[in-house]
Amino acid sequence: MAVNRAAADGGGGRKLAEIETWIFDLDNTLYPLTHNLFGQVEERMAAFIMAELEINYDEAHRMRREFFTRHGTTLRGLMNDHDIEPTRFLEYVHDIDLSGIPSDPTLVAAINRLKGRKLVFTNATVRHAERVMERIGLTGHIEAVHDIVATGYKPKPDPIAYESLTKRYGFAPESALFVEDMARNLAPAAAIGMTTAWVKNPLDWARIGSDQPYVHYVIDDLAAWLNAAADDAARA
Repeated sequence: MAVNRAAADGGGGRKLAEIETWIFDLDNTLYPLTHNLFGQVEERMAAFIMAELEINYDEAHRMRREFFTRHGTTLRGLMNDHDIEPTRFLEYVHDIDLSGIPSDPTLVAAINRLKGRKLVFTNATVRHAERVMERIGLTGHIEAVHDIVATGYKPKPDPIAYESLTKRYGFAPESALFVEDMARNLAPAAAIGMTTAWVKNPLDWARIGSDQPYVHYVIDDLAAWLNAAADDAARA
C-alpha cells in the first residue's frame, strides 16, 4: 500500500494520525493515470500553440514539452516567452471530454473518513477541478480548490505556489500532508514542513525525484492507503 520512508530513515514526515490538513493534487492523483485526460490536454495545448505562434504540429509539441520542463507548466513558458494571456489558454486546453472518468465511491468514502480539512491543490483551474470532482463524486466533500489562478499563475513546484496555499487557508505546513503524482512537486512541500506522499506514476517526468528523501510515503492505491490512515487515526 505505501512505504513510510520517514520511519525507515528517521527523517521528516509526520505519522498519519497526526495530520490535520489533507491536500490532494488533482490530475492523475484523484483518478488513475490510465484515464489519460492529460493526453487530451496535451493535444489541445499543441493546437493552441500552433494557432498562436503559427508553427507546425511537431514543433508545437516540442515547445510544449520544453516549457513544461523549464517552467513547470506550458502556460508559464508561453506567458514568459510569448506574453500569452492565460485565461484564453486555460479555457481552451481544459475543454475536454471527461466522460471516461467513472464515479469512485470507494475513494470518496476513504476521504470522508479522514479527520481534518481536505483541499485540492492543482496547476489546472477551479472549473476543471470541479468538473473532475463531479465525475468522481467528490462534489461537496472537498473544502476548496487552490488553482493556478490563485497562485498568481506560479505553478507547482514554484515555492510561491505553496506559500500562497498556506496563507490563503491558514494552516501550519507541519500539520499537513500533500499527495501528488509528480514527485518533484513534493520537494517544496517538504521544505516548508509538510509530510508528503507520492502516488506512483510510471511516466519518466512524473518519477523524477521519487527516490529522494523529501518523498515520505509512496502510494500504490490511494483509497486503500487513505483507509489505512483513517484506521491509524482511529486507533490513536
